[in-house]
Amino acid sequence: MKIKEIIIVEGKNDTQKLKRYFDCDTIETHGMHLSKKTLEMIRQAQKKRGVIIFTDPDAPGEKIRTRINQHVEGCKNAFIDKKKARTTKKVGIEHASEEDLKESLEHLLTYSENLQPTLSWSEFLELGCSGKADSSQRRRKLEEYLHIGKSNGKTLYKRLNMLQLNQQECLKILEDKQ
Repeated sequence: MKIKEIIIVEGKNDTQKLKRYFDCDTIETHGMHLSKKTLEMIRQAQKKRGVIIFTDPDAPGEKIRTRINQHVEGCKNAFIDKKKARTTKKVGIEHASEEDLKESLEHLLTYSENLQPTLSWSEFLELGCSGKADSSQRRRKLEEYLHIGKSNGKTLYKRLNMLQLNQQECLKILEDKQ
């Protein structure tokens, strides 16, 4: 499978794993050390070929993803469930199967500051995805169905708006998944 965009990963093990299954190019952030030079390289790659941010499903991976999305407009984002990318001791995309990596790369989410929200915060709260006893289960249903990675309430709200989903569409997903 040939991937046109350049995939942004955290390290060389991620690159090796992806190149085993896909015809792709990567840029490595070297973990949390995301230099200005690397950010500029990502910005240039986005202009020429587009980029897909595919960081580990953990807190450092989310910080790297957030930083890149804030500095480079229009990045595509691939997410993988933590359960699908772990060993008994480590978490990372280098531990995922070919099938799970492919599925993640087929469900991309594009980050843009210019999108108008389709879901207000009050509508989001009405969905029960924040501030309720079962909020984490409700968030998980949406995350799994949409392939958008594990998130807290605020992050899920942002990702639902990135997908341009409204309250009715979210309710349908929550009801279908019960």
